[in-house]
Amino acid sequence: MIGTGRSDVPVTITGLGAYAPERVVTNDELSQLVDTSNEWIMERTGIRERRVAADSDALSDISLPAAQQALEQAGSDGKDIDLLIVATVTPDMMFPSTSAILADRLRATDAAAYDLSAGCTGFMYAVVQAYGMVASGLSRRALVVGGDVLSRILDWSDRSTVVLFGDGAGAVVLEPVDEPGFLAFELGADGAGGEHLWLPGSGSRRFEDPDQFVKMNGREVFKFATRVLVQSGEAVLDSYGASIDDVDVYVPHQANVRIIEHATKKLGIPSDRVVINVDRYGNTSSGSIPLALAEAQADGRLQPGKLVLMTGMGAGLTWGSALLRWTKEA
Repeated sequence: MIGTGRSDVPVTITGLGAYAPERVVTNDELSQLVDTSNEWIMERTGIRERRVAADSDALSDISLPAAQQALEQAGSDGKDIDLLIVATVTPDMMFPSTSAILADRLRATDAAAYDLSAGCTGFMYAVVQAYGMVASGLSRRALVVGGDVLSRILDWSDRSTVVLFGDGAGAVVLEPVDEPGFLAFELGADGAGGEHLWLPGSGSRRFEDPDQFVKMNGREVFKFATRVLVQSGEAVLDSYGASIDDVDVYVPHQANVRIIEHATKKLGIPSDRVVINVDRYGNTSSGSIPLALAEAQADGRLQPGKLVLMTGMGAGLTWGSALLRWTKEA
């Protein structure tokens, strides 16, 4: 699925927030749990540490400060929101939805609220849905939260997964503006590859003695990620008639430094235009891109007029890209 934004109803991000738990888990700490080392992890992933949520915190707890920050930056509060989407694979519980719990805590009493599951691509899917609702006039102001507490679904004795993931959340406010914002989108899914990254026993499908931990075929996921980051980015640029040279800020899903560097080289984007923070947070799934966006804003890279390319990919297997002209003052 690919399409361009409506020129008659510009919609953009007016508020941005992010939150990562306080607890830092280093590679050296992981080496006490599994057969690994800081050198082994750094060489294969580029990750040196990740954040892990407190035992008492669920997704809504780590999402709340990110949402509050985004609302404050947008000059809004909960009562101004009429749509709230939470993208996650680790909700507080299956129901009620984390979005409904979060809407209550934000006092967003007039907001429609639901959760969305698209793996690590969840934030991109949710942004596209929120854009469509706002651009069509069905929503006046939407809050999109992307976040996960992946530490709860990891086998901490499995070296292939435990070194990769971390916990975190980010949030954005979308609303109509006078200037161009979102310009084009591209989304896709390949269910045939779903077996390469999955969580057996987490739903209505019966399994024999499922442990309900993440299972991943790292080789196949790596091949998929390096291919789709490039293809999706090129497709969304082509749909708008832009080139890679026009991109000022590239925000890829923060899965693995090797994957990002491969995509950056294939796309031909100078490294100084690429946002990378996976080395400090690990792969935070749906929280990955908003956390990286917030960092780019904090260090001054997101300035009005800058062309921003975001691409996510993950379980499903899914992928999604968005191109926008940044309009928010830092």
